Amino acid sequence: MLIDRAVIEVRSGNGGNGAISFLREKNLPRGGPDGGNGGRGGSVFLRARGDVNTLLAYRHSRLIAAEDGEKGDKKMRFGRGAEDVYCDVPVGTVVYEESTGAFMADLSHEGDVVCLAKGGRGGRGNAAFKSARLKAPKIAENGFPGERKRIVLELKLLADAGLIGFPSVGKSTLLNIVTKANVPTADYPFTTLTPNLGVVTVHFNDGPHQFVLADMPGLIEGAHEGKGLGITFLRHIERCRVLVHMVSMDGESDPYESYKAINEELKLYGARLEQRPQIVVATKMDCEGAEERKRAFDEAAGIESIGISALTDEGVESVMKKTYELITKTPLFPLKGVEEEEAIGGVKVYDAHLDKPEEAFVILRPSEHVFVITGEEVTKRYGLINLSTDAGVAQLISYLQRLGIDEALKQKGAVNGDTVRLVDFEFEYIE
Repeated sequence: MLIDRAVIEVRSGNGGNGAISFLREKNLPRGGPDGGNGGRGGSVFLRARGDVNTLLAYRHSRLIAAEDGEKGDKKMRFGRGAEDVYCDVPVGTVVYEESTGAFMADLSHEGDVVCLAKGGRGGRGNAAFKSARLKAPKIAENGFPGERKRIVLELKLLADAGLIGFPSVGKSTLLNIVTKANVPTADYPFTTLTPNLGVVTVHFNDGPHQFVLADMPGLIEGAHEGKGLGITFLRHIERCRVLVHMVSMDGESDPYESYKAINEELKLYGARLEQRPQIVVATKMDCEGAEERKRAFDEAAGIESIGISALTDEGVESVMKKTYELITKTPLFPLKGVEEEEAIGGVKVYDAHLDKPEEAFVILRPSEHVFVITGEEVTKRYGLINLSTDAGVAQLISYLQRLGIDEALKQKGAVNGDTVRLVDFEFEYIE
C-alpha cells in the first residue's frame, strides 16, 4: 500500500541539569566548586533511504521522542549525552511544519538528512561559573529544553515526466507499453488507485537514454479541492518537468472540454503546474471516427496533438522521444510552498529595517493586584536558572532588574504588596 502522507509529532530531549557541588577531601579542605555540566539531549532526524518506498510506518499520528541528557555530578563528572533518533523515509519526502505550513526540507537524494528537533544543550555546573571574583559559586544552570513539533510528511514521487488526464484515457496502458511496468488495466472504465513509476529507454543516434515516467491516477473536476483521488496525486506531479496530457478520442466525452478541465485543475492547485510544458497525446486513435475528432480537437485547442494507438503502438515511440528531448531542455520547478531562490540554492536576503525586534518581556495585568511577566526571551532564561538555592534566586532577581522589570511594573501601576508572577515563580513587588 502506498501511503504518501503522514503527520507525526517529534520531541527532542532536554539537556541535563548542571550540578552544584564542592570538592571535599581530607588533604583539600578548600578544593573549590566541582559540579559538572549536564549532558546534551537527543535530537530527532529524518533520513532518506532508497529501500523505503512508503510512509506506512508513520500512517497513524505518533510521537517520536529522543531521550533527555543526564544531569551533571560532583567531581567534575559531566552527564551522558543522549543518543540521536533517526527515522527513515522514502527518497522524495517533503517536510512541512503542521502549525504554519512552512516548508522545512526536501529529501530528494539518497542519504539526505534533516534535523526536525534539536536536542537541548546541557546546563553548566557551578564549576563553570568560577572566576577571580566568584571563587565559590552556588549557582548552576538547568538544561536547555528540547523542541516539540508536529510535522507533515508528504511523499512526492521522483519522476521526470507524468502522464495526466481523466480516468480511462489509456495512461496505465501507455506506461505498460513503454516501461513494462505491468500496471493493472481493463476494458471497462476504472481508475488506478496509486501512482506507478517506470523507466523509459529511448534510442537516438548517440545511443540509449532513459527517464522516469509516472502514471498519475485520473483527475476529475474539483480535484484541487479534494474531490475524488485528485488532490492525493496532484502533489506527485510537482516534481515532473514535463506533462504528457492524454485525451481520449473514443467519442465517449468531448476531448476539448476534458482537456480544458484538466488544465484548470492544474492551475487551481498551484505550484505552477500549469506552467510545465505539455505534450498533448490523442489516445485510442483506432476507434471509429477518431481522426475526425482529433482534427476538431486540434482546431479548438489551437495545438497539434500526437495520435497514438495502444493496439498498434502507432505514435508511441515518437511521443517518448519528444518527451525526453523536452525534459533535457526544461529546468526543475520549485515545489509548492518553496520559494524559488531556496529551491535553486540561492540566498534569501532579509532587511533588518523591516524586521521588528521582539520584546524581551511583556507585562500583563489579569487582575488589579496581580502582574504576569511573559515573553519568549525572559521565560527561556528563567527555565535555565536553578532556583533550588538562594544564589539562584538572587541570580534571577538580578537578571530581572537588568531587564528593567521594576520600571515597567511601576509604569503599569504596581504598588507595594502586589503579586508578580513569572511562569511558576511568584514574588511580592516592593517599590
